[in-house]
Amino acid sequence: MVAATRMRVAINLLPENPDSPSGAHWFWTRVIPEMTRRLEPGEELHLLVSPHSRNLYQGYGPGVFQITYPWSNERRVLRTVSENFYSPVRLPLARIDVFNTLMAPFLPVAPSVVIHIKTMHAFTAPESLTRLARAYRRANYPRSARVADAIIINSESLRSEIMHYLPVDPAKLKLIYEAVDHDLFKPGDVTQARARVASYGVTKPFVLFVSSLWPYKNCAGLLRAWAVARAELGHRQLAIVGGGRDEAHIAELQSLVAELGIFQDVVFVGAVPLEETVSFYQAADVFVYPSLNETFGLPILEAMACGCAVVTSDTSAMPETAGGAALLCDPADPASIAKAVVSALQPGMERLRQDGIRRADQFTWAVTGAATLDVYREVAELRRHRRR
Repeated sequence: MVAATRMRVAINLLPENPDSPSGAHWFWTRVIPEMTRRLEPGEELHLLVSPHSRNLYQGYGPGVFQITYPWSNERRVLRTVSENFYSPVRLPLARIDVFNTLMAPFLPVAPSVVIHIKTMHAFTAPESLTRLARAYRRANYPRSARVADAIIINSESLRSEIMHYLPVDPAKLKLIYEAVDHDLFKPGDVTQARARVASYGVTKPFVLFVSSLWPYKNCAGLLRAWAVARAELGHRQLAIVGGGRDEAHIAELQSLVAELGIFQDVVFVGAVPLEETVSFYQAADVFVYPSLNETFGLPILEAMACGCAVVTSDTSAMPETAGGAALLCDPADPASIAKAVVSALQPGMERLRQDGIRRADQFTWAVTGAATLDVYREVAELRRHRRR
């Protein structure tokens, strides 16, 4: 009988703040179960968690374990210190073969390292990071790319950015698209959805924007486009769903609404639970995502999966994600955004909804999880061959 191949993978979940889970948390809580279902005898996943975050990653069943660190991202500096100086001791004790992380620790921690890069915001949208975080990432991404056995990316656009900013072997880059939770994001009863969003002050037919309110997300460009197209939009509202930590920028957006004279049309909904976001997608006339830079743009697919027509930018990863199922615009030109929104609202554009549903159906967490696990197996096998 052939012995089972042993592979212990450690996944670094510490960069997530358990008090304010982000898209990374959503990603891993979908991908880990898919990988767990596909584990072969001798394969294990070890999740790096803190006492404060361990409850976010439980119940995955056999083959999944936790390694507890003192801190996660609720204590960012201490978390970073522990990643770099506790990992070289703790992970070898756990006999980890593959370490999946955002950036490699300063000292060796495992035979194989997989870097999981979702954005290059330290270079492309520096204002979205603190000065310290920006400096740390800019200093450590090049070293991490050099020591990594593989780098998982989520779009061809991100591949181009990494090749531009980092000295990296192209063969290390492994493209794995993200996905949509189709059990949650799906078409629904429009009348019921409209009743639910009415409780947030959105009481008329509306155009939807969903995003964290960072400058590069370009809500300001959408507001200017709304002012341009207002006469052609009837009595619709513009619903801005999402919060943000950049309070100065949020104040600027609110001032811009007043300056443009569109305050009667715009509803700043703020952050809402993900389940409630579904109702906004289902009820909206069109979803507009005019971001200046994205490395994937998951809200595009979420809206499509809910049967909502989509307008998005013609730059970075957004055309790649939309796949021909959205109207594209120049995000730097409010007139271009306005024209695309008005076009999407015209009779005969029902095809956008159907094309979007078909496009979103192509992205599943089962595919993402299987492909991610295969990368771990690939680098572990390469390391074993090098030892022979």
